Amino acid sequence: MTRSARARLARALCIFVFAALAASHVRAQDTSAPAYKITYNISMMEPASHLFYVTVEVEGAAGAGYLDFQMPRWSPGRYAVFDFAKNVQEARALGPCDPGERCGTKSYTVERLDTQTWRVPAGERKGITFSYRVYADDLSGTFSQLDARHANFNGGSVFVYVVGHKQDPVTLKVSPPEGWKVINGQSKTTEQYEFRFANYDLLIDTPTEVAPDFTVQTFEVAGKTYRVVVHAFGDDGGKRAELAKQVERVVRAETAMMPAPDYEQYTFLFHFDPTSRRGDGMEHLNSTQIVETAGLGDSHTLADAVDAAAHEFFHVWNVKRLRPAGLGPWDFTRPVVTRGLWIAEGFTNYYGKLAQRRAGIWDDEQLLRAYSGAVGGIENQPGVHLTSAVESSLLAPFIDRGSSDQKTNLSNTVVSYYPKGETIALTLDLLIRGRTKGRASLDDVMRRAYTKFYLESPNDSYYLKGHAYTVEEFERLASEVAGTDLSDFFSRHVHDTQPLPYEEALGYVGLRLTRTPEAARTTYRIEPDDKATPEARALREAWLKGK
Repeated sequence: MTRSARARLARALCIFVFAALAASHVRAQDTSAPAYKITYNISMMEPASHLFYVTVEVEGAAGAGYLDFQMPRWSPGRYAVFDFAKNVQEARALGPCDPGERCGTKSYTVERLDTQTWRVPAGERKGITFSYRVYADDLSGTFSQLDARHANFNGGSVFVYVVGHKQDPVTLKVSPPEGWKVINGQSKTTEQYEFRFANYDLLIDTPTEVAPDFTVQTFEVAGKTYRVVVHAFGDDGGKRAELAKQVERVVRAETAMMPAPDYEQYTFLFHFDPTSRRGDGMEHLNSTQIVETAGLGDSHTLADAVDAAAHEFFHVWNVKRLRPAGLGPWDFTRPVVTRGLWIAEGFTNYYGKLAQRRAGIWDDEQLLRAYSGAVGGIENQPGVHLTSAVESSLLAPFIDRGSSDQKTNLSNTVVSYYPKGETIALTLDLLIRGRTKGRASLDDVMRRAYTKFYLESPNDSYYLKGHAYTVEEFERLASEVAGTDLSDFFSRHVHDTQPLPYEEALGYVGLRLTRTPEAARTTYRIEPDDKATPEARALREAWLKGK
């Protein structure tokens, strides 16, 4: 069997398996049960203990027999399985205030069914309160932290859900220590302590900072409000104002390219903490949380923070709303299954960098150096010849900060969908621009995809507006927008592992790729071609300016 035949067979099998999994997941989410009234309370009265105290009050479950409360095994945006239930302790259940009894004094049996699930008998009781403590001392975009300095929680790592009722509306009440303020993507003021969400998935999509000393700077773009929140543990070097200024330039560049964002307010939540064990950035529906492992005043930290913000903000469109099948609503009992992270993350890598050039933060040399690094980073990996972009997406639970005690050969067999997708986006954008003589671009594809799949499509679940696209749907739309058949490109370079046509793509905009073999790797460099035609130079200018 030829390599292309094997690739077609693998592709067909992959589509079949994914469709079956998606169908079973939809059936599991489909329920006609009446909605419960669900209220979450989170308190942090002993910060030095690193223990959040959480209660989940459920009303309307009378006659249900029992309630199952389940902690996610992972959370959206970071796909490795972390088993957050490891940090849950002291789980118990209390009944409602019965006549003749003091409220919250009557406890009920809690049976732990497995590593992530607790069962509470419901019987005919009108209400049940499930309570527990959760240990949290890891500042990141995935985990949570409570200490004497602040409380920061990502919902997936602290909140259980009621099995079969993730789609029900929920209320969150936050009880901070005296003098601590609260802010998240939904808050209107720093003294707001109660929030309402349409479902559990949106609750955990709202990271929250609670602290006495963060700062907030605000700006507006096209009638939308943006907040730059800084919680800094190191020296800020007086750069908070400059950070907000550069973030605003990124916002203006990206909103100029894409349709108007679907929110009234967006929050950038920055942490500058030299004691944090690693940096991070995580996208959310109306916010992003970014962790830098140095003081804002340190060398390169400002540039790194803006770079992270440019990536995470483009997720407003690409992944949080325009999303591949498998990304919401989620099954938190098993690893994620999605084939489109090379678009969701890789294309976002590409546009996060391009936005900084279009915003005037980077010059041409910085942009080309960044893309050169992506090309070199992917082409020097042995796995580039073994793992396709689609397969890399499916393997996200293994490679997205996943860890294993078992020795593996992953470093020699797989590649990350981040640089893989980024190099695909770079090549595809320039090919479309070149082959259409500037009449179309990947910008046009992204705008049309957002409009078609998110704004215009009927809702495919309770989770969010619109329709989660399949990889094949996205590829067909790209050909339609480009006005040229791109199926061969996707077959060769997305579903198979054939080398990308860098030379053709770069040549259209008067660039060239040089390769310099060295002892352990090859250095790749994208640079202007002195022999470029005026037409190619004009195409390059349009690309860099977003025309």
